This record gives sequence, structure tokens and C-alpha cells, in this order.
Amino acid sequence: MNIQLYYAKNNFDVQKVKRFFKERRVPFQEVDLKKHTPGARELKLFASAAGSMKALVDPEAKGARAAYVKQLSVESIIEEELLNDPGLMRGPIVRSGSKICLGFDESTLNAWIQEGK
Repeated sequence: MNIQLYYAKNNFDVQKVKRFFKERRVPFQEVDLKKHTPGARELKLFASAAGSMKALVDPEAKGARAAYVKQLSVESIIEEELLNDPGLMRGPIVRSGSKICLGFDESTLNAWIQEGK
């Protein structure tokens, strides 16, 4: 089981995910989206799990660019903006292979751990 934790800012949900895996001694890799920008394919995988590119946009993001992206409705333009500034993505995004979990969902994460044993 190869678990990756993607985040742009270290908010409360990110801390809960980290604590969840550490308490269960499950190894995971942290990916700071501000340092390591996801590729287009990876972003599309995140969007398919979220339901759309628009669902990936952090509703609490601040600034002029965030306000611009929040009001967009064209998926391709939102994708381009998220590729240019991944800090606008909501998080955390937890990935295990092709499976994606947005936010902290304990039941999903527990199921992944059981599958990995």
C-alpha cells in the first residue's frame, strides 16, 4: 500500500489525516502542493474523485486569483488555473494507487488499511 497525502496548507483536516496514519503506524508520503505541482493527469484523477474541477477549488482560499477561480465555470480554465497555482485546491487529498479520498474520511481510510493487509 502506497499512500500519498497532498495538501497546500497544513489545516486541521491535514493534521487529522497525519495523526490517523501515524497512530496506526501506516507509512505515507507527504506532498506539499506548493513545492511539488501535480501534473495534468494527476489533477484529472483528483477531479474525477471530486466530481468536477470546480469541486477541487478551496472555498476558503483568499486573494484576487482565488476569487477569480471560484467564479469560473469552464472546467478547462479551472484546470489551467489549478495547474498554475495548486494552492487554490482544497485539501487534504489522500491517494492510494488510483483511489482518492478528499478530506478526512475515517471509514474510507480504514477500508484502505484493511485492503492493504
